[in-house]
Amino acid sequence: MRVLVIDDQEAIRSLLARALSASGFDVALAASAEEALERVEGEDFDLYVVDQMLPGMSGLALVKELRRRGRRGILMLTAKDAVADRVLGLEAGADDYLGKPFAIEELSARLHALGRRHGEEAVEPLVYEDLVFDPLTLEARRGERLLELSPTERNLLTYFLRHPRQALSRAQILEAVWSYDFGGEDNVLEVYIGYLRRKTEQGGEARLIQTVRGYGYALRRA
Repeated sequence: MRVLVIDDQEAIRSLLARALSASGFDVALAASAEEALERVEGEDFDLYVVDQMLPGMSGLALVKELRRRGRRGILMLTAKDAVADRVLGLEAGADDYLGKPFAIEELSARLHALGRRHGEEAVEPLVYEDLVFDPLTLEARRGERLLELSPTERNLLTYFLRHPRQALSRAQILEAVWSYDFGGEDNVLEVYIGYLRRKTEQGGEARLIQTVRGYGYALRRA
């Protein structure tokens, strides 16, 4: 399912992009209502996450405009959690409403529920060889063996599973999973690659996360 996240705070956009991608969504971002409407003009989205407090056109006005254009599956985010504010959001045309601060797991579950409500296809597990990740349950398996992964390990594994057999540069992976470049001498990526390798090879399975010397890594058979 394609999700358009509209929020003027870069940190929140970055957080939601990583977290929702790890939950199986195809995420696009907009920093304002005006930018969102430009994207909607030429692209199709299944779901919308709209911050109520936007610069320029407000989140409420954006929701009304999205409804006018026949768009559905709208979830509104806001720091205002009074009943009156929730009513305003729903009356503007939002399908659901979530107050800040919120748990990523709840946001993901609500979006999946909205997708089901509007008849979207179920999110399929990501699979390569015998390595499987289910975005709905957040469970990863190597064959029949359940892998206990941290949120960052899940995000890293998801990125590999979305790009099987591709040589991914170090910079690409850092940007996708951590949303910025740590710099050439920081070994955080290598540390997490080590974590994933140990967990995915713990049962004696063949290595699937390969080093591409002088470039990065790839999810593929040696």
